[in-house]
Formats: sequence, C-alpha cells, structure tokens
Amino acid sequence: MRAASFVRPLPTGRLVVGQWLSQDELILQVAARKRNGQRVVFTNGCFDLLHPGHLRCLEQARGLGDLLVVAINSDPSVRELKGAARPIIPQHERAEILAALAAVDYVVIFDEPTPRLLIARLLPDVLVKGGDWGADEIVGREEVEAAGGRVVSVPLEPGYSTTALLEQIRRFERSSPQRMP
Repeated sequence: MRAASFVRPLPTGRLVVGQWLSQDELILQVAARKRNGQRVVFTNGCFDLLHPGHLRCLEQARGLGDLLVVAINSDPSVRELKGAARPIIPQHERAEILAALAAVDYVVIFDEPTPRLLIARLLPDVLVKGGDWGADEIVGREEVEAAGGRVVSVPLEPGYSTTALLEQIRRFERSSPQRMP
C-alpha cells in the first residue's frame, strides 16, 4: 500500500497515485525510501503507445520490490531511437499516463540515449527490462550488480508491440474508404 503523501490531486480533483519528478527530485525521494529499507525497482522505455504488454511488464516489475521507478525517453531521445515520426504521445503526456498507474510510484524523463547515468545515480535494488534484451545489452547492469543489486528480464507478452500497433493503424487507414468533407 502506498503512503498518502504519494497521492497528489490534479486540478480536476482526481487523485494520481504516482509522481512525475525531475531527476534530482527523484534521487532525493528514492534515497529517503531506501533509508527506510524499501527495495527500489527501476525500468525504462519509450512507452509511446501504452498497451497490455507494457502494463503486464510494469506489474511484474512492481512485484519485485516496494516501489517502482519508470524512466521514459524524452521526445528527442525517442526520435533518435525510433525515427522522426515518433513519439506519437508527447513526453509529458506519457509521464502523466504512467504516473496514474497503480503499479508505478515515480516517473522521470531522461534526455540521453540511455538511462545509464540516471541508473548510476539511483542505484536501484532491481533493474528490470523486457525479455527482448540480452543480459549483455541491458544498460546499467554493471552499475546495479556492482552495488549488490540484481537484473531481471521479464518475458514479453506475445502479440503486443507499439510498432505492430502502429502498423495495424496504418493498414486500417490505407484500407478505409476516403471520406468526403
């Protein structure tokens, strides 16, 4: 169960469970929780179009510790990795969506191509990546393991992929009859 201090109201009066923080704020918040003996789990990605595969991965990651930090690539970083047509959803909206998930405690945005520097500063107890990443490809693995943490690869959910979802949308658009204005 989350502490009440981690629930924040939006201007609409709706409560958001997680928090979206700057990297410096995140380091301070997580350090305090680590001092209280809580196990920190970290994962990262673009999370451009959230789908059930993402949700299941995040739920599995959250189950490995007491709090889950999700780092997302900034818009320029996503463009560098995925091409000029991405991201579909702007970084601040992706952060808000992820922060609203019950499994997620903190969301942070990073500009670099990888979160290595952030991982080295945070030193989570558990670093989680999807099963499509080989052990030697997981950025931050060396830093986490050197600090006594562990790296966990969670299996991907078959049939879920942002790229496949975008291809399906494009096929639908091409096959739909043109509408007259």
